[in-house]
Amino acid sequence: MPDISIRKTGRAGRITLTRPKALNAMSYHMCLAIEAALDDWATDDDVALVIIDAEGDKAFCAGGDIQQLYDTGRAGDFGYGRTFWRDEYRLNAKIAEYPKPYIAFMQGFTMGGGVGISCHGSHRIVCDSSQIAMPECGIGLVPDVGGSLILANAPGRLGEYLGLTTSRMGPADAIYAGFADTFIPQDAWPALIAKLEETGDDSHIKGETPPQGVMRELQADIDAHFAGEDLQSIVNALKASDSAFAADALKAMSRNSPLSMACAVEILHRLRGPEADIRRALELEYRFTFRAMEQGDFLEGIRAAVIDKDRRPNWQHDLEKPPSMAATQMLLPLGEHKMTFNA
Repeated sequence: MPDISIRKTGRAGRITLTRPKALNAMSYHMCLAIEAALDDWATDDDVALVIIDAEGDKAFCAGGDIQQLYDTGRAGDFGYGRTFWRDEYRLNAKIAEYPKPYIAFMQGFTMGGGVGISCHGSHRIVCDSSQIAMPECGIGLVPDVGGSLILANAPGRLGEYLGLTTSRMGPADAIYAGFADTFIPQDAWPALIAKLEETGDDSHIKGETPPQGVMRELQADIDAHFAGEDLQSIVNALKASDSAFAADALKAMSRNSPLSMACAVEILHRLRGPEADIRRALELEYRFTFRAMEQGDFLEGIRAAVIDKDRRPNWQHDLEKPPSMAATQMLLPLGEHKMTFNA
């Protein structure tokens, strides 16, 4: 199949994304192919573990392939996007709950949909070039593919900070925030993969100390400014500060959809507690994405960022007066359309 290579090598089930010129963006058929392979290998005694990696140095996977989502949505067909997100989220849950080691090698950009097929695995490996982010609020979505759960579980209020500013994490920050486990220089990856294929034994994964990150040092500022109960409270706290940190955060947030950010805060708050798991997170995210084209800022966000590239989105709401009622409506239960995780 073009764009993805799926095979068995030794004791390993191998998945390799093979569209480096497109930064290995994940299409709908790639999503379905990964799910089918995982279903087959779950009960295959010859497969001891699963390895997912990607060709090229720039990106493991920079996100979902959104061109068709945009085209169908602009044509008034919201069903394609709803089906895409439903099936993608089912795959994300399957990876999080997979009964065998699932080992992801994440070089370069790992964002959005790329997070969904890597950061829920049992072993998440980064290198010097790794740049992990949840940039969805910048295109009128919310941090999804289960990323909201990782953000909710990040130290302090780091999840709000990463989700609202869409900041990128290098290898140390990704490990600190809970998006990765292990730092291994990329030139050591081929030998490690060969050993995993040969033995089927994940104990061969041994990490090193990554280059120093920045998030740990920012934690006090993050917690002081992003602890509000809603987006308005966070904006007020940032405006009340004369620090460079607050100014930078507000500048980053000013580019993003206020509706998306308000919903992101609400989702993270709902996911803090003993009831939260991957399915709860995906079900909440799906409430938003189900409505994202028809009621949200998604189509305008894609137009500004990807189609016209003018970087001037005309959002429905203003950060000076963040939406509350509209955010509540975006996260109402979907009734018969609820996310069910059934194929």
